[in-house]
Amino acid sequence: MPPGSTNRNSTERDRDRNQTRVNEQIRITPIRLIGAAGEQVGVVPTAQALEMARESQLDLVEVAALEKPPVCKIMDYGKFKFQQKQKAKEKTKAHQQKLKEIRLRPKTGEHDVETKIQQARKFLEHKDKVLIYVMYKGRELQHIEEGKRVLHQMLEKLIDLAKVEKAPSMEGKRMSTMLAPK
Repeated sequence: MPPGSTNRNSTERDRDRNQTRVNEQIRITPIRLIGAAGEQVGVVPTAQALEMARESQLDLVEVAALEKPPVCKIMDYGKFKFQQKQKAKEKTKAHQQKLKEIRLRPKTGEHDVETKIQQARKFLEHKDKVLIYVMYKGRELQHIEEGKRVLHQMLEKLIDLAKVEKAPSMEGKRMSTMLAPK
């Protein structure tokens, strides 16, 4: 066969391998059977397992095709497929972590700092990182300890929810610290 062309039988085999076999699609006999309630029934012929599934008005679904003998379970196949889709959807819904900034000044009032702490709390509970920084203007740069005091006050109140990712440090005319949710 020339390179690049596909063998029709191999693509059909791959499709069968990726697809879960149900009821009459299971041709291998015997199989290891798991009952509808999850109990081990044991190794039984496929025909008998199919009959048991029909009696309970459920489907015979192959759950582990590569085992020797293959493992099949009596269950509602529609419900099984729905649950698999839900699990796949749940994996794609992972929260994208964002970086939220909170700006302060050395002269920020006590109540305003409390408000900023509440805002930071919301961000951390939502699993976002928080960058807190104190902006200095003019002569405020000669009193860096005022900004440090405000930052440390915020860190003390948020330490139960967050871990310090970057300790407070001066960068030009601003002092900043980074918090990440625990």
